[in-house]
Amino acid sequence: MKKILSLSLLSLLTFNVLAQSNTENNNSIKNQFIDVVDGSNSYQEFKVIPKSKLIVLRKNVSDSIDKLEQTILASQNKIDEQKAQISQLENTLSNTNADLAVSKEKEDGISFFGSLVKKATYNTIMWSIIGGLILALAFFIFKFKNSNAITKEANIKLAETESEFEAHRSKKLEEIQQIRRKLQDEINKNR
Repeated sequence: MKKILSLSLLSLLTFNVLAQSNTENNNSIKNQFIDVVDGSNSYQEFKVIPKSKLIVLRKNVSDSIDKLEQTILASQNKIDEQKAQISQLENTLSNTNADLAVSKEKEDGISFFGSLVKKATYNTIMWSIIGGLILALAFFIFKFKNSNAITKEANIKLAETESEFEAHRSKKLEEIQQIRRKLQDEINKNR
């Protein structure tokens, strides 16, 4: 019994040392398969692999698969999280672009009679109005000067006509007075 116990203890220690050296030196699954196949005995054309090595290999493969599945799951979760974040950022970007378009439209436009008009159109309308007012002012100034000149000329002619009329009137008054005197003289003579 002592022999069996010491033999099993020795095999366990050897197995642990081999497993540690295998996992330390050849950590990859590929290297572990190579070690298991190369370290096994051959019988005719078959390989005889100890069960303990197969169990260790199966455990390592299972652990590797679990780690890979966890990595894949973590990666998938991260991808899903990043997709959600990208979707949120795209929504934010589209909202920002819409706000920017509205801001540009407001910046490029002016409220004119309650409607938003582009600055170029507003400037054209304003300068047209100003040009029209300047033309109207020039027309009225021209008409005023023309009318003023006609009025001055008419006033001068009126003054001349009045002076001629006064001269004519005074001449006629003198003639009338002379005729009255003559008439009075004739009346006085005939009496």
